[in-house]
Amino acid sequence: MITILGLGSLLSERSSRMTFPELQNFRLGRVPNYRRVFGHPASIFFQRGIANLETKEISSLSAEPCPGHAGFVCSVFEVPNSDMMSENGVPSLAFLEREEEFNILPDVVYHGLDSPDATGTGILCTSSDDDTYLSRWGKDHFQKQYGQYGVDTIWGWKRDSGLRPCAVYLRHCYLAAKSMGEVCFSSFLDETYLVDRETILRDYIASNPKVLEVQPPPELVGRYSG
Repeated sequence: MITILGLGSLLSERSSRMTFPELQNFRLGRVPNYRRVFGHPASIFFQRGIANLETKEISSLSAEPCPGHAGFVCSVFEVPNSDMMSENGVPSLAFLEREEEFNILPDVVYHGLDSPDATGTGILCTSSDDDTYLSRWGKDHFQKQYGQYGVDTIWGWKRDSGLRPCAVYLRHCYLAAKSMGEVCFSSFLDETYLVDRETILRDYIASNPKVLEVQPPPELVGRYSG
């Protein structure tokens, strides 16, 4: 078994089971020294027709190293290590393909939410860079996944770029966090940042309340409803 640390849609056990139906011991923890950021576009949002490039509402979540930061509340659960990690702790090709744009770290420290002294390590999807993506997958793959949609960078969005969360995905994660109780929900609102690394999600939603009214297409209701 391997331990997964979830920071967005995986905050919900129901949503997590859609990806990992055999998960065990679902619980909450805290990842210190990392920051949760809506800082990069996800290709799947374009493929599923829920990205809005005109308004820059195209971004997904990742975690980025931030030494000394209090971190954020995450989900913690175990899954069978079928095709995810090799024996030496390196992500398998199948796992990399599933989370293709991320830097997958296998030994990120977390603390139990109910027992802060109880620590462990798990797998966390963290920020990467365009050069790593291109060296791993090639320019043709980048064109297929991003370029054809008018996106010329994954991880190069500057703090003043105006990049915004994909509204359907934001609502999905918002509902997932809310379903896990006040501690998890407050962390999601107050310990999640926009691309500027200054605006917290609570303030963004207060200024743009209609983002929570954006519904997924009918065929995606089950997948994007928290």
